[in-house]
Amino acid sequence: MIHKDCYGTVLLVWSISLVFAFVVLRFIPWTFVSYPLAVIPMFFMGFVLFFFRVPNRQSIGADNDVTSVADGKIVVIDKVYEGEYLQSECLQVSIYMDFFNVHVNYWPVSGEVKYYKYHPGKYMLAFLPKASELNEHTSTAISSPYGDVFFKQIAGTFARRIVCYAKPGSEEIKGTQCGLIKFGSRIDMYFPLDAEIKVKLGDYVKASESVIATLQK
Repeated sequence: MIHKDCYGTVLLVWSISLVFAFVVLRFIPWTFVSYPLAVIPMFFMGFVLFFFRVPNRQSIGADNDVTSVADGKIVVIDKVYEGEYLQSECLQVSIYMDFFNVHVNYWPVSGEVKYYKYHPGKYMLAFLPKASELNEHTSTAISSPYGDVFFKQIAGTFARRIVCYAKPGSEEIKGTQCGLIKFGSRIDMYFPLDAEIKVKLGDYVKASESVIATLQK
């Protein structure tokens, strides 16, 4: 299944690829040159379908377990001061998504969306520390019975569009889609200081199927 917000991107890539392959095969008479060149756009046609795939995921854990928003590698676990929404010290866990990860994002807990804001910005490499504040990103807070979970969808160097379905006041269910980020990007998740972090640096996690932290009951 391909994400509904990516149909236009897929169509554009396929159209350009088919035109390129046609021109190469039509106007280059040497098959040992034209055939290999024609394979290149075919590769991109397949890759774009693979990239925007939507896997079938089943949410795991108890109600106070916070699952990953995205697929990727844990690149930051740190105690920080979050000044936009929580305005307090908290625990930050960051997940870096490369080109081969699923880029669909999922709600980490069930609850009410309390806050959402879009921030225009730069397109630095997503794994750099400053990317959290300087890159284009969205900020979302969802309130569960065990506390608020705040997270950011952060664009990377090649990501030029963030999709987020958050609407303040809406009730959301853990494990359902909350958006996506096109191409390489990052997710920052913030938890209360008493939360029990369940991952370590370098771990690879899956959205909805990996518990990032457990909130105190």
